[in-house]
Amino acid sequence: MPEFETILLERDGVVATVTLNRPQTLNALNAQLLGELSSALSSLDADGEIRAVVITGSGQKAFAAGADIGELNALGGAAAGADKARVGQAVTLQIERMRKPVIMAVNGFALGGGCELAMAGDIMIASDNAKFGQPEVNLGLIPGYGGSQRTTRLVGRGMAMYLCLTGEIVDAAEALRIGLVQKVVPQADLPTEAKRIANLIAGKAPLAIAACKRVINDGAHLSTPDALELEAAAFGDLVTTHDFKEGTGAFLEKRKPEWTST
Repeated sequence: MPEFETILLERDGVVATVTLNRPQTLNALNAQLLGELSSALSSLDADGEIRAVVITGSGQKAFAAGADIGELNALGGAAAGADKARVGQAVTLQIERMRKPVIMAVNGFALGGGCELAMAGDIMIASDNAKFGQPEVNLGLIPGYGGSQRTTRLVGRGMAMYLCLTGEIVDAAEALRIGLVQKVVPQADLPTEAKRIANLIAGKAPLAIAACKRVINDGAHLSTPDALELEAAAFGDLVTTHDFKEGTGAFLEKRKPEWTST
């Protein structure tokens, strides 16, 4: 694993924690951070010993307060702007397409690109001081890292319109109510709860976890019949695996299964 300047990487058994680490800028997502995050996630996804990943932000104030405004202000021309958006989109797509589950542990502000990054995770847990929003219209922009599309898929067209058109910031309780996050915990409990959920998932059959993640994400873009066929095909593939035999055998024998990812 290479050395990083803008993120921290911690391994604890089968769970890895990636911490966005630019606290002086409220963990703003500059090009270097996005590049280092992508590199770390590629390594973790290929690491057979890691079964779940937690992404969080350093400090008490922010998960990520947004994209780096200085970098945005320096953009020159439509092509450069589109390329900038595609870099952020590539990282959020990478998270979505990872075989390993990704739990977002959001502390403090998750605004603009920070909110978009958080929405790319598989499960989002928020501390009770978390704030969410897509305030890009205040800068003369729209969400560019997937926010217009993932917000719609997570909370529906009407709420996506509200958040993206008003730029209004919502607190953790409201984010939970509208379905943007799955759980809210006291700030002090956020790291422990994120790792608890990560370890809970990490104890399941890895091939089944990867397949479940894939069919949920890919099926969301398909018609119901096509999505059901995708599910059936994945179900059938898993029946041929050693882990399926191990899981069903362990259940019948009333013992804990030993997964091999084969």
